[in-house]
Amino acid sequence: MKFHTTTQDPLLYPCPVLVFCCFEGKPDDPCLAGLDKLLDGAVAGLFQGKEFTGALNSTKVIHTFGRIAAQRVLLVGLGKEGDFIPDRMRQAAGTAARVLRTSSQHSVAFFMLNRTDLLLHAAEGYALGDYTFEQYKSEPEKLERVETVTFIMPDGADMGEAECVLADTRRICEAVRFTRDLVSQPGNVATPAYLAERAAEMAARFGVNCQAWDRDEIERRGMHALLAVARGSRQQPRFITLDYRGADEKSKPLVLVGKGITFDSGGISLKPREGMERMKDDMAGAATVMGIVMAAASLKLPLNIMGLIPAAENLPGGNASKPGDVIRSMSGKTVEIINTDAEGRLVLCDALHHALSFRPSAVIDLATLTGACVVALGNLATGMLGTDEVLKRALRKAGEATGERVWELPLWEEYGEVMKSDIADLKNSGGPFAGTITAAWFLKNFTGSAKWVHLDIAGTAWEEKGRHYLPKGATGIGVRLLIHYLRGLC
Repeated sequence: MKFHTTTQDPLLYPCPVLVFCCFEGKPDDPCLAGLDKLLDGAVAGLFQGKEFTGALNSTKVIHTFGRIAAQRVLLVGLGKEGDFIPDRMRQAAGTAARVLRTSSQHSVAFFMLNRTDLLLHAAEGYALGDYTFEQYKSEPEKLERVETVTFIMPDGADMGEAECVLADTRRICEAVRFTRDLVSQPGNVATPAYLAERAAEMAARFGVNCQAWDRDEIERRGMHALLAVARGSRQQPRFITLDYRGADEKSKPLVLVGKGITFDSGGISLKPREGMERMKDDMAGAATVMGIVMAAASLKLPLNIMGLIPAAENLPGGNASKPGDVIRSMSGKTVEIINTDAEGRLVLCDALHHALSFRPSAVIDLATLTGACVVALGNLATGMLGTDEVLKRALRKAGEATGERVWELPLWEEYGEVMKSDIADLKNSGGPFAGTITAAWFLKNFTGSAKWVHLDIAGTAWEEKGRHYLPKGATGIGVRLLIHYLRGLC
């Protein structure tokens, strides 16, 4: 898909479809007045008849019959003007993309309320809303897809700056789509070895250093918590390192850690059968870290970033870890396994300890870690816990800017009481209550004195129904959030 900009009058711009964004209950909006006049009051009539009200993400197609240069107009609602935030433009653009996906049109023009500051949001929304994953369909939808989107800018807009915004947006959205593709892969394809291969391919393309340790090297390094999770599967684990160097060697790296459980059956503590097929997305944290590094390298951010991905498959088997087993992690701390379905924190604890060896400026981990987070926050917010107030505040601000919102949960020491074992240093599960918090408390024990934040994306990594710029399936959550934060550091 190609993005372009123009300052041409939208009513004089020839195209198959012209997208107009409208506020709820505002048929007299100056942006609509000229269109309504040329269409003999058709727009006002739609509002009066309540066929279209401008409610958030509502749509209506109007045939122009040659009265303006565009063949059709697609009206998209922004909701009440007083409630408008930039993410609503992102949502409107994503909604337009979803509507037009089946329209067999080659090109679309998009009019954005005569505001240049909304270009980024409109471009992101359209690029992300247009996503589909059809790799395994023998007969994918045979549709002529939109190839060109032209954003109509107000007179006097800095077109050079606009083109730079679109170029950066394309790079970021390419990384999000890359992440979505990885998470969408079935478990028989996306094995730990596959993740290592895709990481190496991406790294070679963008000039990033990549290493992938095999089982022998993982064992030599003492990552026995990671190995304990992988024991039940024939798929060999990998520990993947992505090293992006955009700054000088003296600059401390930011370390990103992504949970890479390529399929999670629960192990001996087997999950229920309903919905288990979704457990292919348990490597969404790993895919997100790969997408963030890809976007950072593509944007040439002047930072040093390390991506660490512990990758394994969690299956039952004759050699699988059992409830009651005790393992020694890379840090030397011992862990009693209470629940083999609490495996994510085991692979992460070794990775977080290893992160300390890089003397990081900060450590951020992303993981589909707990069902408790879905119960607490649903699929609208990512759970955030951590030890550094400045880092948490910056991520919260980035979440509001990108629409990938985070919500902080407490990490009080009292929550750790249930994670203490009678026979080891720690337990890997503290029971059914406050599960997101106790999981994060467990991880905190392996972060030393580093500035650390944990992002639980269990509820936000997958969209069940599909809405605006989040089609059904993998969302790629976290890529835009972290890139916005990283660009702020620059």
